Amino acid sequence: MQPTVRPPALRTSPLLKPGDFLTEKEVSERLRVAPRTLSNWRSKREGPVFLKVGKRMVRYRASDVEAFSATAPMTTLADFA
Repeated sequence: MQPTVRPPALRTSPLLKPGDFLTEKEVSERLRVAPRTLSNWRSKREGPVFLKVGKRMVRYRASDVEAFSATAPMTTLADFA
């Protein structure tokens, strides 16, 4: 009897954990921007790297959001004075 081999898409990856992917709402809360801002950034190819799942679902890797947050320029009120 031969062992059952799962297709690659169904194999569990030890590298991925349930909290690795964030929703648009979670990212907007972490970055303190409106969900619409994230949508605008995606259309302009700006902002954190995102994954499109199907036609409408968008997910972000937590590590990509953290990297974007660490490298994104910050604007303060002093910049407008």
